[in-house]
Amino acid sequence: MSSDARFIQADRTQAQWDFVDLEALVPSDHRARIVMSFVESLDLSQLYEAIKAREGEPGRPPPDPAVLLALWLYATIEGVGSARQLERLARHDPAYRWIAGGVPLNYHGLADFRVAHVEVLDRLLTESVTALIAEGVVSLAEIAVDGTKVRANASRESFKRGSRLDRIEAAVEQRLAALKAETESDPEASSRRKRAAQERGSREVKERAERARAALERMRAEKAKREKTHAKDEAKKSEPKVSLSDPQARSMRFPDGAIRPAYNAQIAVAPRPGIIVAVEMTDRRNDAGLAMPMVDQLVNRYGKAPQTLLIDTRYATAEDIATLSEHAAGPVKVYTPPPSDRQDVKPETLVRRARARAREPDSVKEWRSRMATQAGTDVYARRKLIERINANLKNHGFGFIPVRGLIKAAAVALWHALANNLLAAHRLRSRPT
Repeated sequence: MSSDARFIQADRTQAQWDFVDLEALVPSDHRARIVMSFVESLDLSQLYEAIKAREGEPGRPPPDPAVLLALWLYATIEGVGSARQLERLARHDPAYRWIAGGVPLNYHGLADFRVAHVEVLDRLLTESVTALIAEGVVSLAEIAVDGTKVRANASRESFKRGSRLDRIEAAVEQRLAALKAETESDPEASSRRKRAAQERGSREVKERAERARAALERMRAEKAKREKTHAKDEAKKSEPKVSLSDPQARSMRFPDGAIRPAYNAQIAVAPRPGIIVAVEMTDRRNDAGLAMPMVDQLVNRYGKAPQTLLIDTRYATAEDIATLSEHAAGPVKVYTPPPSDRQDVKPETLVRRARARAREPDSVKEWRSRMATQAGTDVYARRKLIERINANLKNHGFGFIPVRGLIKAAAVALWHALANNLLAAHRLRSRPT
């Protein structure tokens, strides 16, 4: 079929859809209606204020932000992560067309909207969870935190060492200088459009290389800092590499043993109801020491700290556990298995270890005693409920971040958190009292 024939067929299909009663095709209990009901309850004034087009001024009217928000929430629930695919669905799928309400859409606008309002999405997560707390559906008394690796939109081949970046930057500078000299010596040597395209391409490569250079310097500084305390371990590692396509992504080891470009998503959950209360995208390869920042984020969002924190081994140091027990927003009781002690050590090492344990704060001693009991083990067992949520997120597309950069990756994570909570809240509210 020729391209003209395909366009004619598409127009005919669209014309047929225009006469379809979408209200009849979308049942009253359909997920699309649940999404729209949720969106209509939100305060979206910040999104409307950001619209640049104004009535009476030239230009096509922009799509309603509520429609775009509902479309992306529904797409996230359905596991759709492509703006192009969402544009097609908004034309031909009854549920998506019902949400769109005849608003003209294009994938450029959809893609921009998904990552342009991180602060709004973050606020909506806080406000929606706060509403559930007020209803008594969710409690922050017990929170489980876990990190999960998500693949970044970068290839392994895009990672370069410093020496390779040097050569790329030198080649770009040489190319830009040659284009400038060509223009000055013979203005008609090539067409303006072609020359402008070449210069633009060279500048884009230069900008990517500069961002990669900045990320590489940060990695080198981190390595130098670790060498002060773990010199032998750092000496075994190769020179840091950074991705040209996504400098903020890092090479991380996944549970299957493979090393891939990735981000580390930190997720805090009320485990029993299955509600995500906070999310943070990081470039950290491991979760060590991230308990305090997550508790602080919960305090900033909701004004109080959890009473019980369920975390994996090494997520919090003994010092963190002591600090959390005296947190300004309320004492936090940590449930995490103590790291295993090596037994194949010299007797004097055992003596030093016993002395160090004797000097530990009472809160740390209490934690060790707590985790040695069956009751402590039973409480910690509830942490496994977060694995169900992580698996659900991955099954709906969160295993891969289609955008680049930490801020945009954070936007994708927030979409998934909102979508998860929307369905979980509907399920909780629908249960018999």
